[in-house]
Amino acid sequence: MLLRRRDVVCREAVELVTDYLAGGLTRRDRARFEHHLTRCRHCREYLDQMRATISVLGRVEPESLAPEVRDELVALYRRWRA
Repeated sequence: MLLRRRDVVCREAVELVTDYLAGGLTRRDRARFEHHLTRCRHCREYLDQMRATISVLGRVEPESLAPEVRDELVALYRRWRA
């Protein structure tokens, strides 16, 4: 299958997930993203994983975490951003 310029590829889909879940995509980008999901099981699974993560972490208050857990999460984030 030949990719057309307007097709979303997996790397782009991963970058769009957060905006998609937050409702921040344009109508065109949302349609392109959803079209990609109809053809890509892996990106659908990734989207489901992100929804589950947000659902769980959205209920966690930083104060409820043990200090070592909080430190590890911060360290993971810093390594990811580096």
